[in-house]
Amino acid sequence: MSGHSKWSTIKRKKGALDAKRGKLFTRLGRELTIAAREGGGNPEANTRLRLAIAKAKAANMPKENIDRAIARGTGGGDDGALMMEEVTYEGYGPHGVAILIDVLTDNRNRTISAIRTLFNRANGSLAEANAVTWQFERKGYIEISAEGVDPDQLLLDAADAGADDVVTGEETHIVYTPRESLAAVESKLSEAGYKITDSSLSWIAKNEIELGLEESMQVTSLLEKLEELDDVQSVASNLSISDEVAAAMAKAS
Repeated sequence: MSGHSKWSTIKRKKGALDAKRGKLFTRLGRELTIAAREGGGNPEANTRLRLAIAKAKAANMPKENIDRAIARGTGGGDDGALMMEEVTYEGYGPHGVAILIDVLTDNRNRTISAIRTLFNRANGSLAEANAVTWQFERKGYIEISAEGVDPDQLLLDAADAGADDVVTGEETHIVYTPRESLAAVESKLSEAGYKITDSSLSWIAKNEIELGLEESMQVTSLLEKLEELDDVQSVASNLSISDEVAAAMAKAS
């Protein structure tokens, strides 16, 4: 399983902590609002909104919260939410690990200050635009529960649906798609009976780097702190997370 997949699994297992901090619904609400603002409030005609709604429902977000967030995006709610903008910041963490941070913010100065502080404390640094993004690809990422799934059949079904690649694992299988095909592939796999546990557009490293346990823990500590910031929606890196690191992080949670 790739480092991205392991990081996603670790984050999901820590999801209860995120919810307790009150951040999960806030992040989901922002994503719903921006998706509705950019593509309209009809999920049938707005793929990004449809995926955001599915993720919100999977997190047990109340329907009224979902509707309210969509209304803000279409001009039927709090106008302040419409002032938020999407920004991707780039940087290098400890030991030269490349990091991308997607944010939704109404105050760039506040956001960049908080991110820069975390990088500095971790002996990392922010980078200029496009200094890091070339090391990543924007791809569709679909996570499927491995329970009761025949990996060989999944490979066939995913290929027929238009997927790029499938990475099988003990707990989950990961399907990668071209960015423009995410919704179509997800829909076909769902119709085929697969249980989809996560679906999103993600930054996927073209080449991952592997570090020792202590160095990896230093990097993942920074990744976690970045994700805890209110304005941060997602964080990606080119760190290859070993089984040893994944086990240590799961134990720490």
